[in-house]
Amino acid sequence: MTRLIVGPFNRVEGDLELTLDIAEGRVAQARVATTLYRGFEQILVGRLAADALTIAPRICGICSLSQSMAAAAALRGISGVQPPPNGVLAANIAHAAENIADHLTHFYLFFMPDFARASYAGEGWFAPVAARFTAVSGAAAQEVLPARARLLHVMGLIAGKWPHSLAIQPGGVTRALDLGEKMRLIAILSDFRAFLERSLFAAPLEQVAAIATPEQLADFSQGQGDFAAFLRVAESLRLETLGAVALPLISFGAYHSAQGALFPAGLFDPGASEARPLPIGAIGEDVAFSYMRDSAADPARSVTQPDADRENAYSWAKAPRLSGEPAETGAVARQAVAGDPLIRALIAQAGGTNVFVRVVARVIEIARLALAAEGWAREIRLKESFSEHGPAPLHGESIGMVEAARGALGHWLSVEKGVIQRYQIVAPTTWNFSPRDARGVPGPLEQALVGVDVGAAGAKAPVIQHVVRSFDPCMVCTAH
Repeated sequence: MTRLIVGPFNRVEGDLELTLDIAEGRVAQARVATTLYRGFEQILVGRLAADALTIAPRICGICSLSQSMAAAAALRGISGVQPPPNGVLAANIAHAAENIADHLTHFYLFFMPDFARASYAGEGWFAPVAARFTAVSGAAAQEVLPARARLLHVMGLIAGKWPHSLAIQPGGVTRALDLGEKMRLIAILSDFRAFLERSLFAAPLEQVAAIATPEQLADFSQGQGDFAAFLRVAESLRLETLGAVALPLISFGAYHSAQGALFPAGLFDPGASEARPLPIGAIGEDVAFSYMRDSAADPARSVTQPDADRENAYSWAKAPRLSGEPAETGAVARQAVAGDPLIRALIAQAGGTNVFVRVVARVIEIARLALAAEGWAREIRLKESFSEHGPAPLHGESIGMVEAARGALGHWLSVEKGVIQRYQIVAPTTWNFSPRDARGVPGPLEQALVGVDVGAAGAKAPVIQHVVRSFDPCMVCTAH
């Protein structure tokens, strides 16, 4: 048995380290460590409840608005204020823009450059992939960065700035759009659609969103565009066999409106035919292998207290569990819970998730969100309010649950006399990159790495990068 330490990782948000035990060239056991403690939950305790809207977004610079949405939802649960339709639509558009930007960044700048490594030089697809996706110098970066920047102007129109906007409030958004700004918003989304249909998909978004079977996906791989290039690489390297796990898939739900959620909350078990309701009360956190003092498992009652000397600990992340078991979250979970036929079929074929289906779900979600955002922009009624004022949150407990790009994000809040008594955050990467629990059960990534063939390359094996990046980690949120 050989032990490898892999890390720090580049092209990952935050600090990540892996400890891999290798037997006969394969990973026999993995431990995933979040190496930086940040302490945002401690910062929030003792402050006025509304301060969460200022502090929580600063947990992360790339999913800042998702943190705002969760904090606003938690405060809304106590104050009782309800945003008007325009406030919901505008928040949905801004949230979708941030999540699409994250998906684009992951695909073009984090995930695909690993296939431009010299170790793949013998593959028939290597030359065009390297020319397109090599980090920094690849042709794709020259196209996607301006398109991404243009998309982020949506946040400027709706939220004033990005990241760390104060525009998202329990009662809606603080900035009302005028006619000129609505037309600019529609124009930005139209320009972004043109980029997607020209470069990422080389096909209409409606065609991409309508892909419903693995056979249709295989047909799409014969076309042009960067997604089709990925599909061909994935088939060549059999990415559907890499990083496999069969865990419950959870979604907290996202993009709500009077018609319901675009992506509903729920729980989907691989092998099941239908999603089922998510048992929120069954969510707990284990700290057996975390640098944390023992506390209540229930996030509504737990306290984050660091303990750098804890015996057997190896990560600053807690271990979230659902009914005592690990669960996976992310775009693949959102789409599976929502009943997407393609994602459910790919999961059924493999008996669970893997590198391939995680990336497919993320990229296809770009098309679905872009289409939805166009519809929401047209629905905005300029003469109607964008925000409702409500009472300050004085007493109570609440949970703010949203879907960040990487999955289920929850803020558990307790307020007395207008002051925060407890604040607990369970982030998507905390679920996916959790350490072992008290029973020794590994988290999703730790399970996904077991069996990976690293061969003679050891810690430099690109397959390790593929598995890790398929979850699109955000380590700064993990340790909040």
